[in-house]
Amino acid sequence: MALIKSIAVLAVLLAAIAYFSIRARQLYRILRLGPTENRFDHIPERIRGVLSYVGLHTRMFRNVYSGTLHLFIFYGFVVLLTAIIQAFGEGIFPGFSLALIGGTTWIAFLQDLFGVLVLVGVLMALVNRLIIRPRQFHESNEIDALIILGLIATIMIGMLGQNAARVAQGGDPSAAWRPVSSLIARAFEGFGWQGTAAVPAHEVFYWMHILAVLAFLVYIPSSKHLHIIVAIPNVFFRKLLPKIGAQLPAIDLEHAEHYGVSAVTQWSWKNLLDLYSCTECGRCQEQCPAFLTGKPLNPKMIIVDARENLFKTVRDAPPEQRRAPQQSQKLIGEAIKEDEIWSCVACGACQQECPVLIEHVPKIIDMRRSLVLEESKFPKEAQGALRSIETQGNPYGLPRAQRMDWVQGVGVKTIEEKPDAEYLYFVGCAASYDEANRAVARAFVGLLQKAGVDFAILGRSETCNGDPARRIGNEYLYQTQAQANIEAMNAAKVRKVIATCPHCFNTIKNEFPQFGGNYEVVHHTQLLASLIKEGKLKPSKA
Repeated sequence: MALIKSIAVLAVLLAAIAYFSIRARQLYRILRLGPTENRFDHIPERIRGVLSYVGLHTRMFRNVYSGTLHLFIFYGFVVLLTAIIQAFGEGIFPGFSLALIGGTTWIAFLQDLFGVLVLVGVLMALVNRLIIRPRQFHESNEIDALIILGLIATIMIGMLGQNAARVAQGGDPSAAWRPVSSLIARAFEGFGWQGTAAVPAHEVFYWMHILAVLAFLVYIPSSKHLHIIVAIPNVFFRKLLPKIGAQLPAIDLEHAEHYGVSAVTQWSWKNLLDLYSCTECGRCQEQCPAFLTGKPLNPKMIIVDARENLFKTVRDAPPEQRRAPQQSQKLIGEAIKEDEIWSCVACGACQQECPVLIEHVPKIIDMRRSLVLEESKFPKEAQGALRSIETQGNPYGLPRAQRMDWVQGVGVKTIEEKPDAEYLYFVGCAASYDEANRAVARAFVGLLQKAGVDFAILGRSETCNGDPARRIGNEYLYQTQAQANIEAMNAAKVRKVIATCPHCFNTIKNEFPQFGGNYEVVHHTQLLASLIKEGKLKPSKA
């Protein structure tokens, strides 16, 4: 009988592993369809990120309820891997035991403890989904989530029942370390499950345990809970500093085969890994200003719809199409509507919130680039701004000649007049043209002069930094503007830059380095704080 059981356990285990391996290999091959991208740099920093974001659940605990239930389930499974090893070990090799490493003592206790904690986590998750029903779960795959929660609960019940039945049989060396299983064993007495009478119950719970584990293994590659496998790699391969809004990937305009992304397999392998990693938790949508103000965009559904498009056009497509991913169904317009793409304000709030560090904004910008550069399609409102940046060097359509009007009467020198200035004040379009922002610039300049800061401005050599064009998707215009500013700044041997505009600050600090513009950039608020600390500025009121 023991031999038959060993063969049966081994057979179902190998069958499940074989199926899982086939699906995992298929998913890996899909990743390789994407262009290469180096995410293997700064290994120690990447490991620290995994320990923080995965190990400590730092982002998960921004929502304490969800963070707590996920922590119970996550660490429960880490500990209960020992129970899974024990179950399959004893099923295939009678007499197998983890006693040498504490399987009948402290490991047994942890199995009981975390078995209960996982069930508590599952119950909390069910309450959240079926009773509380937060908006962030709308449009998420509810059935998928319930199946997974059901399988997790079945695994825990099977494990605790199996251990309780073993305790009820008597002579279990771990009984003293299993308070929960011992309590259940006493309940079994009411059914007459004691001694040899508990053996059938043990077998039922044993098979419930291992079959639920194998069903879980088989189901994962086909569900949104694929993140159980890919979340750690996705966090490891995350984009490192600079963070949100910084360093959108540049396009090699001379050699690129595609300007942006119009088909899902044009995204890099890391972008495709992002699609695998989405849990549909909806945290991103709850931070998205476009979604919260009723715009068509839902960052969660951008990722989900792109993933569905990927699987429809590659995994679930006919074999001949799988060999030619360029025949993919349309990503833009079918899987993802153009209105969704244009509703994004590129603030990066979604990325700041995502617990598995998915990069939403670069994907949206990639699709915009394709629309703008390959199809000349963009909102009517953007057309005037792009044309104005190209012809007048500002998005407002005002004459270049007016860029210096704000300096009248404030005694500001240009870099040509003061080539050895310590700082370059990059004024930006808003402070150069908008009357309210001009007042800010004049006041700031007055403070710099009062504090004795050595600075100058580019003057008429300054033009729009190109950030609006880049966010809209016109990478060509952005690069033209960026290079014009960089050439002027490098020619003047600029080393330190002050910016009052947050867009100028981000672009010059984080994105100009892609084109040889490497400067020490400080926001005006940082500089003012430093001057106050040094006593060079003394506010009259606290």
